[in-house]
Amino acid sequence: MKKTFKILLITLFVLLITACKKEEFDNDELEEAIDNGKQEEIDYSELTNLEYYEYLDESNPIVKIEVKDFGVMEVELFPNLVKTTVDNFLRYVEEDAFKNNSFHRIIENFMIQGGAVENTYPPIIGEFSSNGVNNDLKHYKGVISMARTIIPNSATSQFFIVHKDSPHLNGSYASFGGLISGFDVLDKIAEVKTNYNDAPLEEVVITKITVNLRGYSRNE
Repeated sequence: MKKTFKILLITLFVLLITACKKEEFDNDELEEAIDNGKQEEIDYSELTNLEYYEYLDESNPIVKIEVKDFGVMEVELFPNLVKTTVDNFLRYVEEDAFKNNSFHRIIENFMIQGGAVENTYPPIIGEFSSNGVNNDLKHYKGVISMARTIIPNSATSQFFIVHKDSPHLNGSYASFGGLISGFDVLDKIAEVKTNYNDAPLEEVVITKITVNLRGYSRNE
């Protein structure tokens, strides 16, 4: 009887150890998957045709803009150029402020504009040359820039992505990054039908915007 009881205890102990090892292995796999997601690599050799290629860098954060029924655009941000603007944008992204937002103003061969949120932070300094800040990133197709009023230091949450090179904006608006994928999505959005106020007849919904910081830390 004692021998049988001892065998049962040994069997239970072996099963317990096996289960623990299996759980530890599963957790390791999960951590590896998360790490791989954070270390997503970009093949910059395929992006040399971009007008803003010189600003691209492995340490720059990348945001993913998911648009319902249109697809995904990936935008690399340039904090080494305009850190205040990038950090301001990332604050909204990290707080999920753009979830179920929209591109509310669309002008083909010019730009698509979105990011109007109910609660905004105080306006930031306009990081562009006519406002005394050195920013030489031109408004090429794919460049993301901050929308504002006629007041130079009035940008909050709204942004736009250039659909066609717009040199008349250079030096007057805070450009802060550029598309690295999803140009076809940009084209499809820019081609939607709009009304006399440049608003799309059917809402163009930004499902969400997420960020891969790639080691970057913004100022609080």
